[in-house]
Amino acid sequence: MPINPKQLNSGITSTWCPGCGDHFILSALNLALQKLNCNHEDILIVWGVGCAGNGADFMKVYGMHALHGRALPTASGAKLANPKLKVIVLGGDGDGYGIGLSHFIHTARRNLDLTYIVHNNQVYGLTLGQTSPTTEKGYCSKSTPSGVIEEPIKPIELALSSDTTFVARAYYKELKEMSELFYEAIQHRGFSLVDVLQICPTFKRNNTEEFYQEYVSPLPESWDRTDKLKAFEKAQDKNKLWYGVFYQENGKPTYCDELDQITDKTPAEMYRELEKPVGIREILEQFR
Repeated sequence: MPINPKQLNSGITSTWCPGCGDHFILSALNLALQKLNCNHEDILIVWGVGCAGNGADFMKVYGMHALHGRALPTASGAKLANPKLKVIVLGGDGDGYGIGLSHFIHTARRNLDLTYIVHNNQVYGLTLGQTSPTTEKGYCSKSTPSGVIEEPIKPIELALSSDTTFVARAYYKELKEMSELFYEAIQHRGFSLVDVLQICPTFKRNNTEEFYQEYVSPLPESWDRTDKLKAFEKAQDKNKLWYGVFYQENGKPTYCDELDQITDKTPAEMYRELEKPVGIREILEQFR
């Protein structure tokens, strides 16, 4: 049965700042989930820590609020236990491209069948405005009063070089297009990244809606999403922030495909069929 909006409503009022891009991302994800032809219990969402992670309170789904930077390994464990689940991960640029950066690279190269949606506002919003890994060089903040001296992380280029099989960028104000990107990413078989450009109206005030309107542009309709070299070139464009699907590779085996122990039954199903399921305490006792 298709998921309906009432199933996704937790009843908890959002605490995000007025005008925050997180509101738009949540709405787009709700629309994408409603479009999926699957049951509510077939979807798992894992949140990282940060403003994006607060969405764990606002959606009524099976999910988990993971540790800071550890959303992807948490989601990986869930996917390995039950490969039939559609597993979605949400986090911010600080959570995903800072403390969680190594997990991002390794999840990509393993091609785990996960969808990673990153709320990229180029700042640590939850902790009051420090610069994040994607903050542009020269930006002044509470943590860098003399300006950032490092070059920023470039998520699209990093994803491409890490062999991510679905690489996309969304713009938060284009709700319909963003929802379609989320839907495509979730349906893709393999690791998918959707990096979402959004504003932080409270702490990143130079990235205004007017700024993005000047620089963002959709990829051409004739865009060949199978050409990785062209995808790199487009991602490196200094005059435009392109959004859409930069690259997609279909047919590459996922991590679960390579595991002989995952057969027609998932590990979760095999565990439930045990006459006497083994608890974690019994396992730990063996190592005493």
